[in-house]
Amino acid sequence: MRFATIALGLTALLGCFLVATLSGEPIAVRYGQGSSHGFLALKTLDGMTIATGESTQVVSRGKVTSRLIFRFKDGSVDDDTTVFTQQGVFRLISDHHIQHGPSFPKPIDFFIDMASGDLTFKAEDGTVSKEHMDLPPDVSNGLPPNLLLNILPTTPETKVAYIAPGKKARLIHLSIRPMGTLPFRVGAFRRKATDFTLHVELGGVAGVVAPMIGKQPSDYHIWLQNGDPPAFVREEGPLYEGGPIWRMEQISPSFR
Repeated sequence: MRFATIALGLTALLGCFLVATLSGEPIAVRYGQGSSHGFLALKTLDGMTIATGESTQVVSRGKVTSRLIFRFKDGSVDDDTTVFTQQGVFRLISDHHIQHGPSFPKPIDFFIDMASGDLTFKAEDGTVSKEHMDLPPDVSNGLPPNLLLNILPTTPETKVAYIAPGKKARLIHLSIRPMGTLPFRVGAFRRKATDFTLHVELGGVAGVVAPMIGKQPSDYHIWLQNGDPPAFVREEGPLYEGGPIWRMEQISPSFR
């Protein structure tokens, strides 16, 4: 199941930074993704539910189409559709991410086409801007949760490219590191989850200045239980620049 998408947290969060990047290699497929349909809740850190999410994933003709949409109680929407292949390695084909409503001070509508290298941004006033970029093969927009399921918890660091959207898009990279474990329970069973931390590396002058002026993006966390295959436990991070830390968890339908 495509339990969530880091693009939700990183897309708006990174848009204001211009940095040098180091591209890595696409992540090898250890656990191929299948068709699925699931549900999530988006909560504040004190447990208040602010949005309900629906995740779908369809595999057809060698392509995987994943969509995660969160509908907020205040009418806001966060909608991300990612298309990728998984023949040996994960490769992004396209990603379309939309955020709008009261919960998002800076609405976005951003589309990535990997084949053409075209990046399309639709502003709130309806203005459409397009630019071309030579994209590395490891662009990961919409993919980090799937990628993490395929990264061994013993791997010290993994770097992937990421496109921060805007009228002038930016190509950056993320550092993914396992940062210890967290105990949790499933019913009467005790388990441990690895905390994978995603850190935005702001190179050059931006990397020096950002922490000084309070602009260093917050780290994003995904907890996975080790196993064959690994299992999603929890995800935390801001969904937009300067936003609060929110928590994503899987939920089950209720018949009450």
